[in-house]
Amino acid sequence: MNELLPLLKQAADGLGLRARLVGGCVRDELLGRPCHDVDVVVEGPTDGALRLAVRFAELAGAPPPALFPRFGTAHVVVGADEFEFVSARAESYSPDSRKPDVRPATLAEDVRRRDFTVNALLRTLDGDVVDLVGGLADMEARVLRTPVDPYRTVNDDPLRMLRAVRFGVQLDFELAPELLEAMRAMRERARPPQLSAERVRDELVKMLLSPDPRRALELLDATGLLEVVLPELAACKGVQQNEHHLYPVFEHTLAVVAGVPADLTLRLAALFHDVGKPSTADGAGHFYGHEDVSASMARVALRRLRFSDRQADDVVTLVELHMVPMRYRSDWGNGSLRRLVRAAGPLLGSLMVLARADAGASAHPDREQHHELERRLAAVQVVEPARLAPLPVNGHDVMRECDLPPGPRVGRMLKQLQELVLDGRVPPDRDVLLGLLGVWAHSFPDYLPADEPT
Repeated sequence: MNELLPLLKQAADGLGLRARLVGGCVRDELLGRPCHDVDVVVEGPTDGALRLAVRFAELAGAPPPALFPRFGTAHVVVGADEFEFVSARAESYSPDSRKPDVRPATLAEDVRRRDFTVNALLRTLDGDVVDLVGGLADMEARVLRTPVDPYRTVNDDPLRMLRAVRFGVQLDFELAPELLEAMRAMRERARPPQLSAERVRDELVKMLLSPDPRRALELLDATGLLEVVLPELAACKGVQQNEHHLYPVFEHTLAVVAGVPADLTLRLAALFHDVGKPSTADGAGHFYGHEDVSASMARVALRRLRFSDRQADDVVTLVELHMVPMRYRSDWGNGSLRRLVRAAGPLLGSLMVLARADAGASAHPDREQHHELERRLAAVQVVEPARLAPLPVNGHDVMRECDLPPGPRVGRMLKQLQELVLDGRVPPDRDVLLGLLGVWAHSFPDYLPADEPT
Protein backbone atom coordinates (compact mmCIF):
# COMPACT_ATOMS: atom_id res chain seq x y z
CA MET A 1 0.00 0.00 0.00
CA ASN A 2 2.61 2.56 1.09
CA GLU A 3 4.49 2.50 -2.21
CA LEU A 4 1.29 3.58 -3.99
CA LEU A 5 0.61 6.60 -1.77
CA PRO A 6 2.94 8.96 -3.71
CA LEU A 7 0.90 8.18 -6.83
CA LEU A 8 -2.32 8.84 -4.92
CA LYS A 9 -0.93 12.19 -3.69
CA GLN A 10 0.20 13.07 -7.22
CA ALA A 11 -3.31 12.36 -8.52
CA ALA A 12 -5.00 14.37 -5.76
CA ASP A 13 -2.65 17.34 -6.08
CA GLY A 14 -3.02 17.37 -9.84
CA LEU A 15 -6.81 17.57 -9.53
CA GLY A 16 -6.74 20.03 -6.65
CA LEU A 17 -8.58 17.63 -4.35
CA ARG A 18 -8.22 17.15 -0.62
CA ALA A 19 -8.02 13.40 0.09
CA ARG A 20 -7.24 11.39 3.21
CA LEU A 21 -6.94 7.74 4.10
CA VAL A 22 -9.55 6.75 6.65
CA GLY A 23 -10.75 3.76 8.61
CA GLY A 24 -9.30 0.30 9.00
CA CYS A 25 -6.16 0.87 6.96
CA VAL A 26 -5.07 3.71 9.27
CA ARG A 27 -5.97 1.71 12.36
CA ASP A 28 -4.17 -1.42 11.17
CA GLU A 29 -1.03 0.48 10.17
CA LEU A 30 -0.82 1.95 13.67
CA LEU A 31 -1.37 -1.50 15.20
CA GLY A 32 1.27 -3.09 12.95
CA ARG A 33 -1.30 -5.23 11.16
CA PRO A 34 -1.18 -5.86 7.40
CA CYS A 35 -3.73 -3.98 5.34
CA HIS A 36 -4.67 -4.34 1.70
CA ASP A 37 -8.08 -2.62 1.81
CA VAL A 38 -7.60 1.14 1.63
CA ASP A 39 -10.42 3.64 2.09
CA VAL A 40 -9.90 7.10 0.63
CA VAL A 41 -12.26 9.93 1.54
CA VAL A 42 -12.33 13.01 -0.68
CA GLU A 43 -13.61 16.39 0.48
CA GLY A 44 -15.13 18.85 -1.95
CA PRO A 45 -17.03 18.31 -5.22
CA THR A 46 -19.48 15.38 -5.27
CA ASP A 47 -17.66 13.88 -8.26
CA GLY A 48 -14.23 14.30 -6.65
CA ALA A 49 -13.91 10.66 -5.57
CA LEU A 50 -14.75 9.43 -9.08
CA ARG A 51 -12.24 11.73 -10.77
CA LEU A 52 -9.51 10.86 -8.27
CA ALA A 53 -10.08 7.14 -8.75
CA VAL A 54 -9.79 7.44 -12.53
CA ARG A 55 -6.57 9.45 -12.36
CA PHE A 56 -5.02 7.25 -9.67
CA ALA A 57 -5.72 4.11 -11.71
CA GLU A 58 -4.03 5.70 -14.73
CA LEU A 59 -0.90 6.61 -12.75
CA ALA A 60 -0.74 3.20 -11.05
CA GLY A 61 -1.16 1.31 -14.33
CA ALA A 62 -4.26 -0.38 -12.91
CA PRO A 63 -7.40 -1.41 -14.80
CA PRO A 64 -10.04 1.32 -15.09
CA PRO A 65 -11.96 1.71 -11.82
CA ALA A 66 -15.46 0.51 -11.14
CA LEU A 67 -17.49 3.73 -10.86
CA PHE A 68 -20.75 4.18 -8.97
CA PRO A 69 -21.84 7.76 -9.78
CA ARG A 70 -25.15 7.40 -7.94
CA PHE A 71 -23.31 6.88 -4.66
CA GLY A 72 -20.23 8.94 -5.48
CA THR A 73 -17.91 5.96 -4.95
CA ALA A 74 -15.31 4.10 -6.98
CA HIS A 75 -13.18 0.97 -6.61
CA VAL A 76 -9.62 0.47 -7.88
CA VAL A 77 -7.60 -2.76 -7.69
CA VAL A 78 -3.81 -2.51 -7.85
CA GLY A 79 -2.24 -5.94 -7.44
CA ALA A 80 -3.13 -7.23 -3.97
CA ASP A 81 -4.40 -3.82 -2.80
CA GLU A 82 -7.94 -2.54 -3.17
CA PHE A 83 -8.74 1.17 -2.93
CA GLU A 84 -12.26 2.37 -2.16
CA PHE A 85 -12.89 6.04 -2.99
CA VAL A 86 -15.80 7.93 -1.43
CA SER A 87 -16.81 11.56 -1.16
CA ALA A 88 -17.03 12.98 2.35
CA ARG A 89 -20.66 12.88 3.39
CA ALA A 90 -23.01 13.22 6.32
CA GLU A 91 -26.00 10.94 6.88
CA SER A 92 -29.25 11.32 8.79
CA TYR A 93 -31.97 8.75 9.32
CA SER A 94 -35.68 9.37 9.79
CA PRO A 95 -37.41 7.07 12.32
CA ASP A 96 -39.54 5.37 9.66
CA SER A 97 -36.81 4.68 7.07
CA ARG A 98 -33.67 2.58 6.83
CA LYS A 99 -32.38 4.69 3.92
CA PRO A 100 -30.29 7.69 5.02
CA ASP A 101 -30.54 11.20 3.73
CA VAL A 102 -27.05 11.93 2.39
CA ARG A 103 -25.41 15.28 1.76
CA PRO A 104 -21.85 16.48 1.04
CA ALA A 105 -19.91 17.21 4.23
CA THR A 106 -16.56 18.13 5.68
CA LEU A 107 -14.05 15.50 6.78
CA ALA A 108 -14.89 16.29 10.39
CA GLU A 109 -18.56 15.54 9.75
CA ASP A 110 -17.70 12.42 7.77
CA VAL A 111 -15.69 10.76 10.52
CA ARG A 112 -18.47 11.29 13.07
CA ARG A 113 -20.84 9.10 11.08
CA ARG A 114 -18.44 6.14 11.24
CA ASP A 115 -18.88 3.17 13.56
CA PHE A 116 -15.99 3.38 16.04
CA THR A 117 -13.42 6.00 16.92
CA VAL A 118 -10.51 3.72 16.01
CA ASN A 119 -12.07 3.36 12.55
CA ALA A 120 -12.46 7.14 12.19
CA LEU A 121 -8.76 8.08 12.16
CA LEU A 122 -7.54 10.03 9.15
CA ARG A 123 -4.10 9.93 7.54
CA THR A 124 -2.84 12.58 5.18
CA LEU A 125 -1.10 11.51 2.00
CA ASP A 126 2.11 12.83 3.56
CA GLY A 127 1.76 10.33 6.42
CA ASP A 128 0.38 12.46 9.27
CA VAL A 129 -2.40 10.96 11.41
CA VAL A 130 -5.36 13.22 12.11
CA ASP A 131 -7.58 12.32 15.08
CA LEU A 132 -10.84 14.25 15.34
CA VAL A 133 -12.83 11.94 17.66
CA GLY A 134 -10.40 10.46 20.19
CA GLY A 135 -9.44 7.35 18.27
CA LEU A 136 -5.76 7.42 19.27
CA ALA A 137 -6.60 7.46 22.98
CA ASP A 138 -9.08 4.62 22.52
CA MET A 139 -6.51 2.66 20.57
CA GLU A 140 -4.00 3.15 23.36
CA ALA A 141 -6.62 1.97 25.87
CA ARG A 142 -7.65 -0.86 23.51
CA VAL A 143 -11.32 0.03 23.74
CA LEU A 144 -14.07 0.28 21.13
CA ARG A 145 -16.08 3.46 21.46
CA THR A 146 -18.46 5.22 19.07
CA PRO A 147 -17.73 8.76 17.77
CA VAL A 148 -21.21 9.92 18.86
CA ASP A 149 -23.92 8.61 21.20
CA PRO A 150 -23.79 4.79 20.80
CA TYR A 151 -27.59 4.60 20.59
CA ARG A 152 -27.48 6.82 17.54
CA THR A 153 -24.57 4.90 16.01
CA VAL A 154 -26.31 1.53 16.49
CA ASN A 155 -29.66 2.87 15.35
CA ASP A 156 -28.13 4.16 12.12
CA ASP A 157 -26.88 0.64 11.28
CA PRO A 158 -27.70 -2.27 13.64
CA LEU A 159 -24.97 -4.36 12.01
CA ARG A 160 -22.55 -2.27 14.05
CA MET A 161 -23.51 -4.36 17.10
CA LEU A 162 -22.12 -7.48 15.43
CA ARG A 163 -19.15 -5.54 14.08
CA ALA A 164 -18.37 -4.44 17.63
CA VAL A 165 -18.19 -8.07 18.74
CA ARG A 166 -16.10 -8.98 15.72
CA PHE A 167 -13.64 -6.11 16.12
CA GLY A 168 -13.45 -6.81 19.84
CA VAL A 169 -12.11 -10.32 19.25
CA GLN A 170 -10.09 -9.56 16.11
CA LEU A 171 -8.25 -6.63 17.71
CA ASP A 172 -8.43 -7.85 21.34
CA PHE A 173 -10.24 -4.67 22.39
CA GLU A 174 -12.79 -4.19 25.15
CA LEU A 175 -16.20 -2.72 24.36
CA ALA A 176 -16.93 0.58 26.13
CA PRO A 177 -19.60 0.22 28.86
CA GLU A 178 -21.94 2.66 27.13
CA LEU A 179 -21.62 0.69 23.88
CA LEU A 180 -22.46 -2.57 25.67
CA GLU A 181 -25.49 -0.88 27.23
CA ALA A 182 -26.72 0.34 23.86
CA MET A 183 -26.25 -3.11 22.31
CA ARG A 184 -28.25 -4.79 25.07
CA ALA A 185 -31.04 -2.27 24.70
CA MET A 186 -31.18 -2.49 20.90
CA ARG A 187 -30.39 -6.17 20.33
CA GLU A 188 -33.79 -6.81 18.72
CA ARG A 189 -32.69 -4.56 15.86
CA ALA A 190 -30.41 -7.39 14.72
CA ARG A 191 -33.42 -9.39 13.51
CA PRO A 192 -34.74 -9.36 9.94
CA PRO A 193 -35.84 -7.22 8.24
CA GLN A 194 -33.62 -4.65 9.96
CA LEU A 195 -30.60 -6.84 9.15
CA SER A 196 -30.45 -9.31 6.30
CA ALA A 197 -29.46 -12.89 7.06
CA GLU A 198 -26.51 -12.53 4.70
CA ARG A 199 -25.03 -9.60 6.63
CA VAL A 200 -25.45 -11.45 9.93
CA ARG A 201 -23.86 -14.57 8.43
CA ASP A 202 -20.84 -12.69 7.15
CA GLU A 203 -20.14 -11.17 10.56
CA LEU A 204 -20.68 -14.52 12.30
CA VAL A 205 -18.18 -16.17 9.96
CA LYS A 206 -15.57 -13.55 10.79
CA MET A 207 -16.20 -14.09 14.51
CA LEU A 208 -15.87 -17.85 14.23
CA LEU A 209 -12.64 -17.58 12.23
CA SER A 210 -11.18 -15.00 14.61
CA PRO A 211 -8.33 -15.83 17.00
CA ASP A 212 -10.81 -16.07 19.91
CA PRO A 213 -14.20 -17.46 18.79
CA ARG A 214 -15.07 -18.36 22.36
CA ARG A 215 -14.89 -14.72 23.45
CA ALA A 216 -17.01 -13.73 20.45
CA LEU A 217 -19.76 -16.10 21.58
CA GLU A 218 -19.43 -14.88 25.17
CA LEU A 219 -19.81 -11.27 23.98
CA LEU A 220 -22.87 -12.20 21.95
CA ASP A 221 -24.28 -13.76 25.10
CA ALA A 222 -23.38 -10.80 27.32
CA THR A 223 -25.17 -8.38 24.97
CA GLY A 224 -28.26 -10.54 24.46
CA LEU A 225 -27.44 -10.90 20.76
CA LEU A 226 -26.93 -14.65 21.09
CA GLU A 227 -30.67 -15.22 21.50
CA VAL A 228 -31.27 -13.17 18.37
CA VAL A 229 -28.52 -14.56 16.13
CA LEU A 230 -28.08 -18.12 17.46
CA PRO A 231 -31.17 -19.04 19.50
CA GLU A 232 -30.26 -22.74 19.22
CA LEU A 233 -27.06 -22.15 21.16
CA ALA A 234 -28.70 -19.77 23.63
CA ALA A 235 -31.14 -22.55 24.56
CA CYS A 236 -28.19 -24.66 25.78
CA LYS A 237 -27.47 -22.29 28.66
CA GLY A 238 -28.07 -23.87 32.06
CA VAL A 239 -28.48 -27.42 30.69
CA GLN A 240 -26.50 -29.71 33.04
CA GLN A 241 -24.72 -32.91 31.99
CA ASN A 242 -23.70 -36.15 33.69
CA GLU A 243 -20.40 -37.19 35.23
CA HIS A 244 -18.81 -37.80 31.82
CA HIS A 245 -18.73 -34.05 31.23
CA LEU A 246 -16.80 -31.20 32.78
CA TYR A 247 -19.23 -28.40 31.93
CA PRO A 248 -22.90 -27.69 31.21
CA VAL A 249 -23.86 -27.86 27.53
CA PHE A 250 -23.32 -24.17 26.71
CA GLU A 251 -19.87 -23.93 28.31
CA HIS A 252 -18.90 -27.29 26.80
CA THR A 253 -19.87 -26.06 23.34
CA LEU A 254 -17.74 -22.93 23.71
CA ALA A 255 -14.78 -25.08 24.74
CA VAL A 256 -15.21 -27.33 21.69
CA VAL A 257 -15.46 -24.34 19.33
CA ALA A 258 -12.23 -22.99 20.79
CA GLY A 259 -10.63 -26.43 20.57
CA VAL A 260 -10.89 -26.94 16.79
CA PRO A 261 -8.73 -25.18 14.17
CA ALA A 262 -9.88 -22.04 12.39
CA ASP A 263 -11.75 -23.93 9.69
CA LEU A 264 -15.31 -22.73 9.02
CA THR A 265 -16.85 -26.19 8.59
CA LEU A 266 -15.25 -27.45 11.79
CA ARG A 267 -16.19 -24.43 13.85
CA LEU A 268 -19.77 -24.49 12.61
CA ALA A 269 -19.98 -28.20 13.41
CA ALA A 270 -18.57 -27.54 16.88
CA LEU A 271 -21.09 -24.72 17.32
CA PHE A 272 -24.09 -26.92 16.53
CA HIS A 273 -22.93 -30.39 17.62
CA ASP A 274 -24.91 -30.40 20.89
CA VAL A 275 -27.78 -27.99 20.23
CA GLY A 276 -30.19 -30.94 20.31
CA LYS A 277 -29.41 -31.69 23.95
CA PRO A 278 -31.96 -29.35 25.59
CA SER A 279 -34.84 -31.10 23.79
CA THR A 280 -33.49 -34.64 24.40
CA ALA A 281 -32.54 -34.28 28.09
CA ASP A 282 -34.01 -37.08 30.21
CA GLY A 283 -33.43 -35.38 33.55
CA ALA A 284 -30.56 -37.68 34.47
CA GLY A 285 -27.88 -36.04 32.33
CA HIS A 286 -28.45 -38.24 29.27
CA PHE A 287 -29.35 -37.00 25.79
CA TYR A 288 -30.22 -40.05 23.71
CA GLY A 289 -30.36 -39.33 19.99
CA HIS A 290 -29.22 -35.75 20.43
CA GLU A 291 -26.88 -35.99 17.47
CA ASP A 292 -29.77 -36.51 15.04
CA VAL A 293 -31.77 -33.68 16.58
CA SER A 294 -28.68 -31.44 16.54
CA ALA A 295 -28.07 -32.21 12.86
CA SER A 296 -31.66 -31.33 11.97
CA MET A 297 -31.47 -28.09 13.95
CA ALA A 298 -28.13 -27.23 12.38
CA ARG A 299 -29.57 -27.55 8.89
CA VAL A 300 -32.48 -25.26 9.74
CA ALA A 301 -30.16 -22.68 11.32
CA LEU A 302 -27.68 -22.74 8.44
CA ARG A 303 -30.51 -22.32 5.97
CA ARG A 304 -31.84 -19.38 8.00
CA LEU A 305 -28.39 -17.78 7.93
CA ARG A 306 -28.11 -18.34 4.17
CA PHE A 307 -25.12 -20.67 4.20
CA SER A 308 -24.67 -22.64 0.99
CA ASP A 309 -26.23 -26.10 0.69
CA ARG A 310 -22.78 -27.61 0.32
CA GLN A 311 -21.55 -25.95 3.51
CA ALA A 312 -24.66 -27.06 5.35
CA ASP A 313 -24.33 -30.64 4.09
CA ASP A 314 -20.76 -30.90 5.40
CA VAL A 315 -21.65 -29.44 8.79
CA VAL A 316 -24.70 -31.68 9.15
CA THR A 317 -22.63 -34.77 8.29
CA LEU A 318 -20.11 -33.95 11.01
CA VAL A 319 -22.84 -33.27 13.57
CA GLU A 320 -24.66 -36.51 12.71
CA LEU A 321 -21.50 -38.57 13.10
CA HIS A 322 -19.76 -36.78 15.97
CA MET A 323 -20.78 -39.39 18.56
CA VAL A 324 -19.51 -42.41 16.60
CA PRO A 325 -15.82 -41.93 17.52
CA MET A 326 -16.87 -41.20 21.10
CA ARG A 327 -18.55 -44.62 21.28
CA TYR A 328 -15.68 -46.57 19.76
CA ARG A 329 -14.58 -49.77 21.50
CA SER A 330 -11.65 -52.02 20.71
CA ASP A 331 -13.94 -54.96 19.88
CA TRP A 332 -15.42 -53.21 16.85
CA GLY A 333 -15.04 -55.27 13.71
CA ASN A 334 -13.55 -53.92 10.50
CA GLY A 335 -17.04 -53.67 9.03
CA SER A 336 -17.89 -50.95 11.51
CA LEU A 337 -14.72 -49.07 10.59
CA ARG A 338 -15.49 -49.32 6.89
CA ARG A 339 -19.00 -47.96 7.49
CA LEU A 340 -17.57 -45.00 9.35
CA VAL A 341 -15.12 -44.28 6.54
CA ARG A 342 -17.92 -44.50 3.98
CA ALA A 343 -20.30 -42.35 6.00
CA ALA A 344 -17.76 -39.59 6.64
CA GLY A 345 -16.15 -39.68 3.20
CA PRO A 346 -13.70 -36.80 2.70
CA LEU A 347 -14.78 -35.35 6.07
CA LEU A 348 -13.27 -38.24 8.05
CA GLY A 349 -10.21 -36.22 9.11
CA SER A 350 -12.41 -33.32 10.19
CA LEU A 351 -14.65 -35.70 12.10
CA MET A 352 -11.72 -37.03 14.11
CA VAL A 353 -10.53 -33.47 14.85
CA LEU A 354 -14.04 -32.61 16.11
CA ALA A 355 -14.14 -35.79 18.19
CA ARG A 356 -10.80 -34.99 19.82
CA ALA A 357 -12.01 -31.50 20.73
CA ASP A 358 -15.28 -32.92 22.04
CA ALA A 359 -13.43 -35.44 24.21
CA GLY A 360 -10.97 -32.79 25.37
CA ALA A 361 -13.83 -30.63 26.63
CA SER A 362 -15.38 -33.52 28.55
CA ALA A 363 -14.37 -36.09 31.17
CA HIS A 364 -14.12 -38.80 28.52
CA PRO A 365 -12.34 -41.68 30.29
CA ASP A 366 -10.69 -43.40 27.33
CA ARG A 367 -9.00 -40.80 25.14
CA GLU A 368 -6.40 -43.38 24.09
CA GLN A 369 -9.24 -45.11 22.25
CA HIS A 370 -9.37 -42.18 19.84
CA HIS A 371 -5.75 -42.82 18.90
CA GLU A 372 -6.48 -46.51 18.45
CA LEU A 373 -9.50 -45.70 16.29
CA GLU A 374 -7.44 -43.40 14.09
CA ARG A 375 -4.76 -46.06 13.64
CA ARG A 376 -7.34 -48.68 12.69
CA LEU A 377 -9.14 -46.34 10.31
CA ALA A 378 -5.87 -45.56 8.56
CA ALA A 379 -5.09 -49.27 8.26
CA VAL A 380 -8.51 -50.08 6.81
CA GLN A 381 -8.17 -47.38 4.19
CA VAL A 382 -4.72 -48.63 3.16
CA VAL A 383 -5.37 -52.38 3.23
CA GLU A 384 -8.93 -52.54 1.91
CA PRO A 385 -9.58 -49.60 -0.39
CA ALA A 386 -11.67 -51.74 -2.78
CA ARG A 387 -14.29 -52.36 -0.11
CA LEU A 388 -14.60 -48.61 0.44
CA ALA A 389 -14.99 -47.79 -3.25
CA PRO A 390 -18.42 -47.38 -4.90
CA LEU A 391 -20.15 -50.66 -5.65
CA PRO A 392 -19.31 -52.14 -9.07
CA VAL A 393 -23.07 -52.63 -9.65
CA ASN A 394 -25.86 -50.08 -9.83
CA GLY A 395 -29.63 -49.79 -9.83
CA HIS A 396 -29.91 -50.80 -13.52
CA ASP A 397 -28.07 -54.03 -12.72
CA VAL A 398 -30.47 -54.73 -9.84
CA MET A 399 -33.56 -54.12 -12.00
CA ARG A 400 -32.21 -56.31 -14.79
CA GLU A 401 -31.01 -59.23 -12.66
CA CYS A 402 -34.09 -59.26 -10.40
CA ASP A 403 -36.65 -58.23 -13.04
CA LEU A 404 -37.77 -55.27 -10.92
CA PRO A 405 -39.29 -51.90 -11.85
CA PRO A 406 -37.78 -48.71 -10.42
CA GLY A 407 -38.70 -48.28 -6.77
CA PRO A 408 -37.55 -48.44 -3.14
CA ARG A 409 -36.88 -52.20 -3.31
CA VAL A 410 -34.01 -51.50 -5.72
CA GLY A 411 -32.45 -49.10 -3.23
CA ARG A 412 -32.82 -51.61 -0.39
CA MET A 413 -31.03 -54.26 -2.39
CA LEU A 414 -28.17 -51.91 -3.22
CA LYS A 415 -27.89 -50.94 0.42
CA GLN A 416 -27.72 -54.56 1.53
CA LEU A 417 -25.07 -55.32 -1.11
CA GLN A 418 -23.05 -52.41 0.26
CA GLU A 419 -23.44 -53.71 3.83
CA LEU A 420 -22.28 -57.17 2.83
CA VAL A 421 -19.20 -55.74 1.14
CA LEU A 422 -18.37 -53.42 4.02
CA ASP A 423 -18.89 -56.24 6.50
CA GLY A 424 -16.45 -58.46 4.60
CA ARG A 425 -19.01 -61.17 3.83
CA VAL A 426 -18.65 -60.92 0.07
CA PRO A 427 -15.85 -59.48 -2.07
CA PRO A 428 -16.34 -56.21 -4.01
CA ASP A 429 -16.41 -58.18 -7.26
CA ARG A 430 -18.99 -57.39 -9.94
CA ASP A 431 -19.55 -61.00 -11.00
CA VAL A 432 -20.00 -62.15 -7.40
CA LEU A 433 -22.50 -59.38 -6.71
CA LEU A 434 -24.44 -60.06 -9.91
CA GLY A 435 -24.62 -63.73 -8.93
CA LEU A 436 -25.99 -62.77 -5.53
CA LEU A 437 -28.61 -60.59 -7.20
CA GLY A 438 -29.64 -63.60 -9.27
CA VAL A 439 -30.30 -65.52 -6.05
CA TRP A 440 -32.17 -62.55 -4.55
CA ALA A 441 -34.46 -62.47 -7.58
CA HIS A 442 -36.17 -65.49 -6.04
CA SER A 443 -35.64 -64.80 -2.33
CA PHE A 444 -34.56 -61.42 -0.91
CA PRO A 445 -33.28 -61.97 2.67
CA ASP A 446 -33.48 -59.61 5.60
CA TYR A 447 -29.87 -58.77 6.27
CA LEU A 448 -28.60 -56.88 9.29
CA PRO A 449 -24.93 -55.86 9.71
CA ALA A 450 -23.14 -57.92 12.34
CA ASP A 451 -21.16 -55.15 13.99
CA GLU A 452 -22.50 -51.75 13.03
CA PRO A 453 -21.40 -48.90 15.33
CA THR A 454 -24.02 -47.78 17.83
